[in-house]
Amino acid sequence: MSKLAGKIAIITGGSSGIGLATAKKFVEEGAYVFITGRRQAELDKAREEIGRNVTAVQGDVANLDDLDRLFAQIKAEKFVVDIVVASAGFVEHHTIATATPEHFDKTFNINARGLFFTVQKALPLMTQGGSIVLVSSALHVKGLPAHGTYAATKAAVRSFARTWAMELKDRGIRVNNLSPGPIDTPIIDGQFKTRQEADAAREMFKQMTPLGRIGQPEEMAAAILFLASDDSSFSTGIDLIADGGITQV
Repeated sequence: MSKLAGKIAIITGGSSGIGLATAKKFVEEGAYVFITGRRQAELDKAREEIGRNVTAVQGDVANLDDLDRLFAQIKAEKFVVDIVVASAGFVEHHTIATATPEHFDKTFNINARGLFFTVQKALPLMTQGGSIVLVSSALHVKGLPAHGTYAATKAAVRSFARTWAMELKDRGIRVNNLSPGPIDTPIIDGQFKTRQEADAAREMFKQMTPLGRIGQPEEMAAAILFLASDDSSFSTGIDLIADGGITQV
């Protein structure tokens, strides 16, 4: 039996990487998915790859008007939301010495503020319980240079999961957190000026990881499916770390 038969899901950052892999997995398991992202061309490509049971809505989670438009469309078309996967994210390398206010604000606006208000604005449509999955990062427990602002936003995300699990328990809504390690997605390429530099980073992550490789988006999608489905029916507020052991041993 399909694990998400008849469910309506919203996946932010759904046009690439972990979000796209999750959208594909959810559709395979019977869900109808709404995906959102900032770039229309990538959304169009993602919609074609998913193939069915998907609506792509262009928007930026850091823009509250875009979020209002997104949930207005979901309400008009499907009336309810069963699953929220907040996976939109941004990373940019800066140390404490080089970080600018613009860098700080953009990172927090997407990774923390955008996620916060995505969930807040979804709640009126979550009328039948449901599941919220927040995509954090294993870096929230590490001290990797030049990732201080990013890691801080992901620590905030982990904290949100704890608080919301308690605030929403009486509504039958479970809230859980996924903390991926290094995953082979376009976000790695976006952090570097050349493909050679990005590939060197991949090799570094591989060497750092006890399993001897970096993760794949499909592996994170499987973890998110677990958290979103009844397979994790007795879990809320948890941090599921899927990092190849990089923070665990």
